[in-house]
Amino acid sequence: MKLIVTTFLLLFVCKRILAQDYPIVPVPFTKVKIQQGFWYPRLETNRTVTIPFDFRKCEETGRIDNFAVAGGLKKGTFRGIRYDDSDVFKVVEGAAYSLQTHYDSKLDRYLDSLITLFAAAQEPDGYLFTIRTILKDSTARRDRDAGATRYSFEAGSHELYNVGHMYEAAVAHYQATGKRTLLDIAIKNANHLLSVIGPDKLVVVPGHQETEIGLVKLYRVTGDKRYLDLARFLLDMRGRADKRELFPDPARSGQGSAYLQDHQPVTQQREAVGHAVRAGYMYAAMTDIAAIQQDKAYLEALLAIWNDVVERKQYLTGGLGARQHGEAFGKAYELPNDVAYAETCAAVANLLWNHRMFLLTGEAKYMDVFERVLYNGFLAGVSLEGDKFFYVNPLASDGQRKFNVGRSATREPWFSTSCCPTNVVRFLPSLPGYVYAQRGNALYVNLFVDSNTDLTVNSKPMIVRQVTNYPWDGTVKMTISPKQAQAFDLLVRIPGWATGQPMPGQLYSYRNAASKKPVLTINGKAVPVTVENGYARIRRTWKTGDVVALTLDMPVREVQANESVQEDKGRVAIERGPLVYCAEGADNNGRALTLAIAPGQRFTPQPRKEMLGGITVLQAAGSQPVTLIPYYAWSHRGPNEMAVWFGQTR
Repeated sequence: MKLIVTTFLLLFVCKRILAQDYPIVPVPFTKVKIQQGFWYPRLETNRTVTIPFDFRKCEETGRIDNFAVAGGLKKGTFRGIRYDDSDVFKVVEGAAYSLQTHYDSKLDRYLDSLITLFAAAQEPDGYLFTIRTILKDSTARRDRDAGATRYSFEAGSHELYNVGHMYEAAVAHYQATGKRTLLDIAIKNANHLLSVIGPDKLVVVPGHQETEIGLVKLYRVTGDKRYLDLARFLLDMRGRADKRELFPDPARSGQGSAYLQDHQPVTQQREAVGHAVRAGYMYAAMTDIAAIQQDKAYLEALLAIWNDVVERKQYLTGGLGARQHGEAFGKAYELPNDVAYAETCAAVANLLWNHRMFLLTGEAKYMDVFERVLYNGFLAGVSLEGDKFFYVNPLASDGQRKFNVGRSATREPWFSTSCCPTNVVRFLPSLPGYVYAQRGNALYVNLFVDSNTDLTVNSKPMIVRQVTNYPWDGTVKMTISPKQAQAFDLLVRIPGWATGQPMPGQLYSYRNAASKKPVLTINGKAVPVTVENGYARIRRTWKTGDVVALTLDMPVREVQANESVQEDKGRVAIERGPLVYCAEGADNNGRALTLAIAPGQRFTPQPRKEMLGGITVLQAAGSQPVTLIPYYAWSHRGPNEMAVWFGQTR
């Protein structure tokens, strides 16, 4: 009964706050049941393999023991790196999402045991940073970037970054269980920040953005506007000449730098610069502020930055970050393939940002980017088995260079900095929440995923059953079953790739036109496809059993990059549907980098259920046969050559 009351109060508070939030609201992931199709085995693997695997790694590497030592529950010293606290919080967040769809009493109890450690590690005033609590005055000698004292080098310490992830985990855990244990720890820490940071107090700029996202989530769940104001304050202090830091160290580089997106006030920024993950998290938080406070200056900056990314700085896979040095964006059109960085965390940040941009604007182009990242740049980051990861996602490999942060030329089970494995584990359980969204009496269909969904439109219950073999097949059937006949608008996203545009902007284009236009039918009868902001809008009174069918042609497409991208000049990439394909040496007599494709080369799609978890390969016959596989599936057969972009034969 207590859980029911708590959940009711939570929903009441959230509904009150959302009136001043995004105009479009996602259908919660708990309402979208994925029980078969492309994504089902991946979500199950994350639940049964990746979550326990990540927790085990956090135990083995001392990340969890650090909380016990800081809390005086165990003897020892600090192990690891100053930002390792965040990894534990991210896995807790993913586990909390999993609990909401697949309750597991053992996992629930395990989270309780971790939260006990978090509470013990938290200092009386709310401060939580295990390295400093354990090492005290010797902290900076152990890890210089942790700073000599609290918040003394926020540009590098990750104190605020860590607790930002705790806030997200706390909200997820509260929503999953109704328990306030972790939420109260988060609130105590946030109140501590309010007591020391602000216009008349300490002015800091988080070196790694994330706190801002977490504070907005705390605001939503508690209704305490101070958390929203603090998030805005942290953003607005970026690029400010009058800001000050406690005990600043003038010898440190980075403060006020473009690397930290601290070179200009956020409302004046117009280009994506610096560390790609930090930037993506900042843009996501800025979008939250733009929505909640209807801030036009924030939105203007976001639109310009987004345009800079899609026109000049995004890989075909949706990856962000061209440079290993600084894990950063490069200059315009600087998109190398073999030394591409495209961190998996940057893919997650890109997903979070683009989804928010859709919720704010209702434009499908943001979900087009989301889909491209999801099926390519993000999905490549985790193995089919769920226990190996890419930190770096290049678009070419010789099979020898240890591109994966110097460890190997293939996926690895863990890293000293393991932000990517723990980011994967928290994103995947929430994936069903990106399929649908609502605005008034309009229902948006954003992703094509075999699923059953319970929702309400105009406070009236209904079920949507989506049946599809996407991304291998372009047919999507949606059965609409309201409890009683009702009128509402159904907006079905028509992907850009299906209408002749691989990605928004002019960075990439198709060389061969689509053969057929999208076809939409209702109960077997064709209806005109009128596209509005990337969506086909269907306005009618729906009754139980109405079937909407969308058919998207999936020819094999040749992609060319803007001529300003020197690395891809005269080269071609291959796509089918939302998937970017690549050649791997394992299928091509050990060769991939030197493969060439004839202009207009015909590829035949061939389903291979037994191969790499079940894929469709693209087979080209001729004097030099070529076999292509989806980019996300590469590197499961040992280190070998791989290429996305190919030279052309005459």
